[in-house]
Amino acid sequence: MSFISVSEDSHFPLQNLPYGVFSTKENPKHRLGVAIGDYILSLPEIKHLFRGPIMSQHSHVFDEPTLNAFMALGQDAWREARHNIKTLLSANETTLRDDVTLRHKAFVQQKEAVMHLPAKIGDYTDFYSSLDHATNCGVMFRSKENALVPNWKHLPVAYHGRASSIVPSGTPIRRPLGQTSTSPNSPPLFGPCKLLDFELEMAFFVGPPSTLGHPVSMADAEKHIFGMVLMNDWSARDIQKWEYVPLGPFTAKNFGTTISSWVVPMDALKPFLTSNYKQDPKPLPYLQHDDPYSFDIKLQAEIKPEGSKIPTVITTSNSKNLYWTMKQQLVHHTVTGCNLNPGDLLASGTISGPTPDSYGSMLELSWGGAKSIPLGGGQQRKFLQDGDEVILTGFCQGVNHRVGFGVCSGKILQIGRAHV
Repeated sequence: MSFISVSEDSHFPLQNLPYGVFSTKENPKHRLGVAIGDYILSLPEIKHLFRGPIMSQHSHVFDEPTLNAFMALGQDAWREARHNIKTLLSANETTLRDDVTLRHKAFVQQKEAVMHLPAKIGDYTDFYSSLDHATNCGVMFRSKENALVPNWKHLPVAYHGRASSIVPSGTPIRRPLGQTSTSPNSPPLFGPCKLLDFELEMAFFVGPPSTLGHPVSMADAEKHIFGMVLMNDWSARDIQKWEYVPLGPFTAKNFGTTISSWVVPMDALKPFLTSNYKQDPKPLPYLQHDDPYSFDIKLQAEIKPEGSKIPTVITTSNSKNLYWTMKQQLVHHTVTGCNLNPGDLLASGTISGPTPDSYGSMLELSWGGAKSIPLGGGQQRKFLQDGDEVILTGFCQGVNHRVGFGVCSGKILQIGRAHV
């Protein structure tokens, strides 16, 4: 228990302690912080209290404007820092609890903070790791008999995304312009996307770098995984349909990707490990691992239309629905010798479950626009409209506590006249 009051439904109890980057109106400098209840613990203000053998020599990383330098230190440093922070926040530890002056400087209310991207993201890769999502898309675009392409169950399929347009939760997303086609025999049209979609995803940040030309083994993969965030990889389905052959998504995906602001460390998620998805056929030996590395993270997506006070839950899913694990994704990413760097972001792809109420995108929920999705107030949607806010949440349920990710939200802005 912490001396900071934390409600049972808070995403940020003492068992979590996620990292983020924040500023305030009074102090616009980007600072590293840890969420606890409704507060942020400012790490620069308490860096002198890190007295362990590793962090006492590297406490300067807490003065950085991003988490990259801390991510690069590796698991031993992360665990030492986590233990130190957990001790300082504990109810029976007086060092911070009873120092009124330090507490005043070190704690900021979350409602008074502005959150920023937690890391400088050099590279971003988006996988396609949900069997149900891949099957649903395959049935819609090909046939039930040919839903999965031949390679899908043999390797974690992915594409390289655009890191420059990754934004923190709360950042508005402008409806993209692009080319679409209504007929293969007609010239393409240019204009605003008409089939705008969200994708319910999760992602993880890379910690220590790997070396160019040296694949990361399965035995070492976990050492490179710092922590997880929620992700919405916004998608322009009509633009994507026209452009994706032969090289995959391009402008249909590069206009915006939203992530939650708090990075939940893997040690906070360890109590919620669950069995991996049964893989048949077995992948090649370099992708095999028997230890569980799937997580019971309950996921939800809501839509709040312009002018509405209450959002509508449109889907619930779970990260354990992923066929490929994060370790498999990282290992396959580096099997060619591709090097990873601290702050690189690797995303799961849309996380859909086996039932229609667990589909992770409007494309699936509306089945390509054939069905309407009911919202509150008598409204309906097939795809997103201007003014719609999409709100993703996710948490692990413990005994009398939750380990959560906060929210991952974004509101759709219309294209201004000057853009058309």
